[in-house]
Amino acid sequence: MARWQPDARGRLAAAALELFRERGFEQTTVTDIAARAGLDKRTFYRLFGDKREALFSGGEQLEEVLVKAVAETDAGPFEAVVAAFLRVAEEIFTDRLELVRMRQSIVASSPELQERELRKTSSLTAAVAAALRAKGLSEATAALATESGVMVFRVALARWVAPDSDAALADLIAEVASELRAITSAPT
Repeated sequence: MARWQPDARGRLAAAALELFRERGFEQTTVTDIAARAGLDKRTFYRLFGDKREALFSGGEQLEEVLVKAVAETDAGPFEAVVAAFLRVAEEIFTDRLELVRMRQSIVASSPELQERELRKTSSLTAAVAAALRAKGLSEATAALATESGVMVFRVALARWVAPDSDAALADLIAEVASELRAITSAPT
């Protein structure tokens, strides 16, 4: 009998990522993922709703860090959102460039995963906007600050995962935020 190994959730997520990269998302089954992780299908379904969730399982942690950072920041609305994404870059994305590149290429290869990514981003955006409203900001201010901050993060992330990139994600977030500030304050 095999010896029990800890972190079944992490092992399943890693196995899913490897198999999605090797075979493609559509060609990989839950049975394949469980077998690669040395577990059974029941364990997979106890920890994940479906194979997509194995790829998107970090969303809760990301949302938690973002909302907490917005709540703890005394800066203006946009600056609070940028500060939250800077914290995410430091706490979650540091030393994960190759993993994020691999994940992004898997998501880009599947319309189903692209749709799931959009829903995840929408959920994060709603949570951050709610955190800003909880600080007493109006609906419009919270929406503008959040959407602007999310766009800064998306542009910075795209630059970060580019094949020729060697900059830190936090530096790219700061750079893109500066670019947006310059664009919005430039005379017309």
